[in-house]
Amino acid sequence: MYWLERQFGTALSSWTLALALLLIAATVSFALRQLHRRVQSSTSSHLRLLRVLGQAVYLPIQLLIWLYGPAISLVMLLPEVPARMVLIVAAHTLGAILGIWLFLRLARRMIAYLDRWSQRRSNALDKYFFPFLARCCAVLLPVFLLFSLLPLVTNSPGLETALHNLASLVLIGGIAAVLMYMVGIGENILHARFRTDVADNLRARQVHTQVAMLRKLSNFIIVVLAIASMLMVFDKVRQLGASILASAGIIGVVVGFAAQKVLGNLLAGIQIALTQPIRLDDAVVVEGEWGRVEELTLTYVVIRIWDLRRLVLPINYFIDNPFQNWTRSSADLIGTVFIYADYTLPLDPVREELARILADSRYWDGKVSVVQATDFSERTMQVRILVSAGSGGDAFDLRCEVREKMIAYINAHYPDALPRLRAETGELAPVPQRNSTSGFAQRLGEEA
Repeated sequence: MYWLERQFGTALSSWTLALALLLIAATVSFALRQLHRRVQSSTSSHLRLLRVLGQAVYLPIQLLIWLYGPAISLVMLLPEVPARMVLIVAAHTLGAILGIWLFLRLARRMIAYLDRWSQRRSNALDKYFFPFLARCCAVLLPVFLLFSLLPLVTNSPGLETALHNLASLVLIGGIAAVLMYMVGIGENILHARFRTDVADNLRARQVHTQVAMLRKLSNFIIVVLAIASMLMVFDKVRQLGASILASAGIIGVVVGFAAQKVLGNLLAGIQIALTQPIRLDDAVVVEGEWGRVEELTLTYVVIRIWDLRRLVLPINYFIDNPFQNWTRSSADLIGTVFIYADYTLPLDPVREELARILADSRYWDGKVSVVQATDFSERTMQVRILVSAGSGGDAFDLRCEVREKMIAYINAHYPDALPRLRAETGELAPVPQRNSTSGFAQRLGEEA
């Protein structure tokens, strides 16, 4: 700028140069606007990436043009050096803010574009590596650039220290975010390899349970280490940490007593992740409620009950208390249907009807079909029907279907075999009555 004044100051006045700079800024802005409209109105697939970039950078670049164009023009018109320095510092500050905004918009659009592109790819490298690389660049490149430009943008030691600490915090947070995203990539790869939307998904549910618990544990460790690293950036916090370590004995005992339940839940979560008494999507009976394991964390378990209520239990409940797991080794279940009928009901037609019902049912897995008279009382006999299904939900639906159709069959073909109450209604034989007075007189006459 000063070089321009020295070179052209004799030929052009400051006003002329300022107006020329404004004209140049307006021309560049107009040309950029026309180019942006032309690109955005195009429907060519080859310009798709350029359209994405244009949407991200157009507005920030326009603001930067109209920031530095008038700012440089005003600097040329201001005669006082302090006023020029204030204007230059203000322009650079706003320019830095606009530059950060430009980078964030560009990174967000590029990440979204790569995510959509990766979803259409089948190769694991394209599907996971390039979105991961884009996030690494979006997080780490600005921090490294800030570290390299710190000596150039400020001469104040205090300001440089504050910016250095801020950049360190951003770097630590960015690295933690990248590591957590990497853990998520590993989980997605294993989920894609072990699918739960198949009939035999026992191994897949085992892997999903282990991966979910390990992901939560890994993220917890990453967050704790990131917070600890952020605190160690500041000298005062570092000294506080040293003093805490000096008295670690007393503090350790206090923290141990205070956090024993938390640590117990954490250890119980790790134990469940390794031994797997329950897994995701297991059918369980807990606290008298039937449901499925919807969520497993390091501290609690969410059970989705059949009526869509949620039962939340601490993780150590499944270590300390007995519960039913209907899908521990397999999802197959045997359902029981009890029918109480009169002794006159023949069981062979019932067995034939059960075979017809199961043949038409979509819930029966074709393994178990049994009809037995298991008990009787003074009024009825108990008929037990055993049927099998591939899951707990199918077993319940199959039991209801068999119960309904079997009652309809007995009503239609053997209505007299329904439970009944027997009673004797016949007349009793008359008992001869004797007159005590006449009998006594007759005996006296005989004696006389």
